[in-house]
Amino acid sequence: MSRSNGEGSLGGRTAWIRSVGAPVRAFVATEVGGAVILLVAALAALLWVNSPWGSTYEGFWSRELTIGFGGTELSQDLRHWINDGLMVFFFFVIGLEIRRELDMGELRERRRVAVPILAAIGGMVAPALIYLAFNVGGSAARGWGIAMATDTAFALGVLALVGRRFPQRIRVFLLTLVIVDDIGALLVIALAYSGDLSPAALLVAAGLFGVVLALRRAGVRSGVPYLLVGTGIWLSMLQSGVHPTIAGVSMGLLATAYPPARRDLERATSLWRSFREQPTPRYARSASRGVAEAISPNERLQEILHPWTSYVIVPLFALANAGVALSGEVLGRALTSPITLGIVVALVAGKLIGITGASWLATRRRLGGFPLTVSWPSLVGAAAVAGIGFTVSLFVADLSFEGRRLEEAKIGILSASILAAVLGWLAFRAVGLLPERGLAARRARPAEPLVDLADPVEPEHDHIRGPEDAPVTLVEYGDFQCPFCGRAESVVRALLAEFGDDLRYVFRHLPLADVHENAQLGAEAAEAAGAQGRFWEMHHLLFSHQDALGPQDLYRYAEELGLDVERFSEELRTRQHAPRVARDVDGADRSGVAGTPTFFINGRRYYGAYDIEALTALVRATVPQPRGDRSAPEAAEEGALQPV
Repeated sequence: MSRSNGEGSLGGRTAWIRSVGAPVRAFVATEVGGAVILLVAALAALLWVNSPWGSTYEGFWSRELTIGFGGTELSQDLRHWINDGLMVFFFFVIGLEIRRELDMGELRERRRVAVPILAAIGGMVAPALIYLAFNVGGSAARGWGIAMATDTAFALGVLALVGRRFPQRIRVFLLTLVIVDDIGALLVIALAYSGDLSPAALLVAAGLFGVVLALRRAGVRSGVPYLLVGTGIWLSMLQSGVHPTIAGVSMGLLATAYPPARRDLERATSLWRSFREQPTPRYARSASRGVAEAISPNERLQEILHPWTSYVIVPLFALANAGVALSGEVLGRALTSPITLGIVVALVAGKLIGITGASWLATRRRLGGFPLTVSWPSLVGAAAVAGIGFTVSLFVADLSFEGRRLEEAKIGILSASILAAVLGWLAFRAVGLLPERGLAARRARPAEPLVDLADPVEPEHDHIRGPEDAPVTLVEYGDFQCPFCGRAESVVRALLAEFGDDLRYVFRHLPLADVHENAQLGAEAAEAAGAQGRFWEMHHLLFSHQDALGPQDLYRYAEELGLDVERFSEELRTRQHAPRVARDVDGADRSGVAGTPTFFINGRRYYGAYDIEALTALVRATVPQPRGDRSAPEAAEEGALQPV
């Protein structure tokens, strides 16, 4: 172990603010932004229908659009082109996010997410039963699926507004819940809202799906073949009687997600170097292809499609489907309609009862004793927000009803969404006002946090600054020649000066030899200095002189530090410390680290800006506060992050 607690403070602040969005954070951010546009589109639809030009609303969306090829034609009105066509891309993105969560996210540890999964199931079953209780024995019972769905964009958007002071894990809990909710909604659409089945069309769709699997097995990465075959699957599903949006989610679930491998990044670097030496179109294509192939198809597709679905397709769907005439007659009829009342009560009360009830049952020891990832008060707030059922609810309503019944269903969906948003705001306000003792009494055994760091910190092996028992551990994988690491180093020093005994810092090597020719030598030089008890001093010198890391420079630094230069040079010459560096690199590979700097805070990978404000805020939120100094939201999340 190499250790030093000193080195003083570097007060300044870095000018470098690099934001790398975490998959969950990027997904949530896009959904929150899309919620604003979705709200505008829904309001526009309502204003359009209730304006002097209201009669043009239905006429516009009922216009036929025909696409023909040869002697074959496909004709649908504009609304169904959106609902059955464009919305396939929305469900495709949902499939991508489900697969990403299964491969890399919260759903990869099944026991830990048992509570949100079971909560989501309870949040679908209870509303469906409540709706059926209002409409039992009548033909309107067909709309039971309307009340099962939570609108991802609106729910996350409202949570961002009403729960912004609360920890990120509440957002992760809600995102996990709505993802499972989406799976349930898709199954309901496929099984309960499909028309007369066509075995021949289903057989064609299955065969084309097999072609997609064959393309994956063959390693085909170009999107063109998948788009063509996917279009064939969509057309087959359209004729099969099963709703065609199932084609979207099925294709999305096939797109695997994984962190970029170092060998793929090194290959991309080599291709770009070839292009730099010979800037020809051929090398430009190969370099671009090499960079694209280093990223998983799941993340590449989400990067391309998610903004389009959130900002264009779903708002367009709302514009085409949310319009309903709010005349006195219509509203009066809705007030006594079992369809409207069933939807409102099912979404607002049913979601709350189903999610909290299922969560309570899941945490009982006799029924599995699954741990919670959030506090009970926060869970209740998230359950209230989950009552916002808009996009998929409107989608199912369009499949269930038409005419007057469809109007009543839309009024119920809009009313329930407004009431659920208000209830969520009240719930989170109440959580913020609860005394700490009240929160403690409602706190269940929290789930162990997910750990992304493959190799736990070992004092006998790692280079550590700060006390071993510090409540917060910051691990960095860095490269002495990386300019971003150099700028982040002053931030780390400032953090150590500010937080003192509450923070320990661990530096691990990840020399990017394919782009930094002296990075490996610099790492071995730091280890050679560490063998003489001067690791952190050499660490500081190397980052202070990133443009001078050649052998002669390193010998000069060894002299400045008063090292045994002969021993130092011999260890560099024989590469005595290469295995020590390789061990860090191997740990980085197993932790999914491919670039520098990469930080882990208490074992969880950090995504975001590496400026002093961002990291200070995160460390401060992680450090346990004195009981008398904590706000209610912070107290509610006690135990969320444990030391590595």
